[in-house]
Amino acid sequence: MKSDRLLSLLLLLQTRGTVPASELAERLEVSTRTVYRDVESLSAAGVPVYAERGRHGGIALLPGFRTDVTGLTADESRALFVLAAQGAHTALGLDDALGSALRKVMAALPAPHRPAAELTSRRILVDPDRWMARPTHPTVDVDELNTAVFTDRRLRLRYRHSGATTPRTYTVDPYGLVAKAGIWYLVADRRGRPRLLRTDRILAATVTDAPVRRRPGVELADVWGLLRRQVEERSVPVRVTARIRRERLDLAVRILGTALTGPPRTGDTAEGATGGTGTAGEAADDTWVTVELAYPVLRAVRQLLQFGDSLEVLDPPEARQVLAHAAAEVTALYAAHDASPVPGVAPED
Repeated sequence: MKSDRLLSLLLLLQTRGTVPASELAERLEVSTRTVYRDVESLSAAGVPVYAERGRHGGIALLPGFRTDVTGLTADESRALFVLAAQGAHTALGLDDALGSALRKVMAALPAPHRPAAELTSRRILVDPDRWMARPTHPTVDVDELNTAVFTDRRLRLRYRHSGATTPRTYTVDPYGLVAKAGIWYLVADRRGRPRLLRTDRILAATVTDAPVRRRPGVELADVWGLLRRQVEERSVPVRVTARIRRERLDLAVRILGTALTGPPRTGDTAEGATGGTGTAGEAADDTWVTVELAYPVLRAVRQLLQFGDSLEVLDPPEARQVLAHAAAEVTALYAAHDASPVPGVAPED
């Protein structure tokens, strides 16, 4: 609707200052001619808007002009109160500021929209953390890293890589911070190359006096998109086929998470299991479901031991050997400590 577009145009000019007509046309998804017609409509309505010609020209409002009109619809008002990153505000020390901002927004909302917005804040809760995820506790204050990001300063870090016993020291050029599934990441360049650094592995951080050296024209979203694709497309050397009892499937899906590479399958056969309980070509029991998994290293399949006899690895043979060896080690460990009968558990025949 034209009224919505005019309001959007007004708010853009109010927040951005002088904006080229071509950029406004792109943002509003209209032609440049439509932008100029909308400017004439605003001017006719008493809004002090004007156009500057020339290389650095554009559309602008007279200095000092402000409007208190929010222009929020009912759905937009409700959306503001669905906070998908509440943990982010806590980590940055912005909980009080967030509460104050929402109170101000509530006061500025049109009266008919306030009840719906308030009800949304009480009825919708978004928790970004995964079930049973290990809680992370950053060694350094995330707010300290945020200071470097907003003051455009380089950071000197002591960082411990996964599996490393000693930390390393880096000087990086930060683009920003990203909170993903409850974990904070620092996105930065090191020697002009993008790096993704988990904040819970940063042992110390010092904001230097040196100005940041970001690559020209590159923004946080660009670097994050590249790094995310690299992580998601990383080759996985070990692919595992297993079968799991149907009644344990829901639990397995929650625990295995990203290790699962596709939806569970039914109607498969036990063919391909090396030394398994099934016979090659035997029809699969309806009580079993087949799943496909991927692990970065072979040893990681030991995760599947937690399902006991409710899960059997069918392929590859090397994964079965790893699990058999690990199970034998666990059996030997407990047998060596106590071979006495367990109270309440009948001995096997």
